[in-house]
Amino acid sequence: MDERAVFSLKLAEERLIVSKKLLDDEYYLDSVNRSYYAIFYSARALVASDEMDFSKHSAVMSYFRKNYVKTGFFDKKFSDYIGDAFDMRNDGDYTYFVNIERDDAEIQYNHAVEFYEAVKKFLEV
Repeated sequence: MDERAVFSLKLAEERLIVSKKLLDDEYYLDSVNRSYYAIFYSARALVASDEMDFSKHSAVMSYFRKNYVKTGFFDKKFSDYIGDAFDMRNDGDYTYFVNIERDDAEIQYNHAVEFYEAVKKFLEV
């Protein structure tokens, strides 16, 4: 497998570990941010496995949806996971008075774990 794909999966795994710690310590906004990046790096591993790369997050998301969701390799829910995580991360980073509850952070963390595991299984790592 492409070493960039392996590296991206390692980054995703690290983000999951940090997201869980932040969740447990009740830093929900930061946990959501790390969950998003776990999903993003997981998707980027797929992109790298196709020997592609993009500098914009939206391009990674678009590539994933076109080449992995629309083709049936991944369920549509994974498209929703990456979109929801992206929106929540953006709200947290760029909206001043955003309130992330524990339930929201837990959902994002669980989606990130599911996304990561699905990509890892797909890539047979």
